[in-house]
Amino acid sequence: MALWDRIRESAQTMQTQLVSKKNDLKSGAFRDASMAMCALVAAADGSVDPSERQRVAQLIATNEVLQNFPADDLQRRFNDYVNKLTTDFAFGKVSVMQEVAKAKKKPAEARAVIQIGIVIGGADGNFDKTEQAMVREACYTLELPPAEFDL
Repeated sequence: MALWDRIRESAQTMQTQLVSKKNDLKSGAFRDASMAMCALVAAADGSVDPSERQRVAQLIATNEVLQNFPADDLQRRFNDYVNKLTTDFAFGKVSVMQEVAKAKKKPAEARAVIQIGIVIGGADGNFDKTEQAMVREACYTLELPPAEFDL
């Protein structure tokens, strides 16, 4: 199986798992952590290009789980996190990773945050090494084994 097919299949599997937990994913901690995760993946290479912003906007608009929250609120949070990361990546990363850590108290939410990171990372068909490393780091922050997500 080609790498692209594996990435796409993994992202689809993660999306299916997310939808099955939709009713459990309504907390503010999950909302904040999921948008922080999107910002970290989008900025993993040190910059956020318009196509990455568009992929997150599309995820916000179409993802069943994220429809638990107002789209404009999610977009604003994502943009705030991206601004922190693009202003000073090292400092911003510490702050944004603290947002991810909010989901640590509930294992289902923590796993869902990682799954959203994988979905957004694989959205363009290229879940590259920097994006994978960022999601792996979030696994450690959330005290989840990266191997559980093939990272």
